[in-house]
Amino acid sequence: MQRPSQAMADLGIVQDPSLVLRRTARRFHLPVEADQAREVIAKLQDAAQKITTVHDFTGKGRGLAAPQLGIDAAAAVVYPPGAAEPIVLLNPTVVESSAETDMQYEGCLSFFDTRSRIPRPLTAHVEHTDLDGTQRIMGFDHGLARLILHEVDHLHGVLCKDHLPEGATPTPVEEYRGTGSAWQYQP
Repeated sequence: MQRPSQAMADLGIVQDPSLVLRRTARRFHLPVEADQAREVIAKLQDAAQKITTVHDFTGKGRGLAAPQLGIDAAAAVVYPPGAAEPIVLLNPTVVESSAETDMQYEGCLSFFDTRSRIPRPLTAHVEHTDLDGTQRIMGFDHGLARLILHEVDHLHGVLCKDHLPEGATPTPVEEYRGTGSAWQYQP
């Protein structure tokens, strides 16, 4: 049976420890580079669709950042659970996040053989740029905040396992028992 990380590599997902995953991605100059941004978004959407052929992301949604395709560009797409259309983020920066956090497991397509149980803020506000150059700030909560923060981290050379508490290590996928389960949040 093929390893999950190999399946992702076969679909063109850059694997850790590639240095492209550790660099801060180049920001777009928008609207001047809108055509280049559209091309990157199309590549991300195509790759995000292809990964669903080898893994079911129904419970938690999925995301993909340009560096994971070897593209030096500050772009990411995030598909919330059940969403057909992604949230597109160009030049995103976290401008505010809650002090309140929770611990949940995250998987990463760039090292999909493990899951990392890490803390993340329960809410986050992210500034990003539209294709026409307009700056926007969007707020996200709970699981969607976690998805967004994971992808924004990628654009700054940070991997989710970098957030593991001291002494903790990633959990091999064979031992991880939450596959397909939605993250749990208290009402």
